[in-house]
Amino acid sequence: MAEKKSKLANIKTKENNASVADFINTVADEQKRSDSFELLKMMQTATGEEPKMWGSSLIGFGNVRYKSPATGREVDWLRIGFSPRKANLSLYLTMDIKKYETTLAKLGKHKTGVGCLYINKLEDIDIKVLQELIEVSLNRK
Repeated sequence: MAEKKSKLANIKTKENNASVADFINTVADEQKRSDSFELLKMMQTATGEEPKMWGSSLIGFGNVRYKSPATGREVDWLRIGFSPRKANLSLYLTMDIKKYETTLAKLGKHKTGVGCLYINKLEDIDIKVLQELIEVSLNRK
């Protein structure tokens, strides 16, 4: 059976030139703001890339063409990133996070979504385990 030709989807959340530091400095919660600057350093070190704003509230590193295994739809997306949301810090690791249950069990207090990892604050987790997950995400095949 021939593979369906995929179509590049046009999404609203795109890379832009807004200031990452200015955005983080608008985060009202002091702990979340501090944790955001720490995540910024961690992800920049891991990727070797400069952070960019994606849309109005997502900070991303790198750019990849991602193809959904479920739909075949393709989008231009960040390699990794995060967003300091009101409820938590949402980390976009662009991997099937459920495959890493053993590692996640060592992480500490967190929740997961389809491709996201949600944490309340960095002091709730083991930073070395988070760094491992970031590396795995960047090096996945």
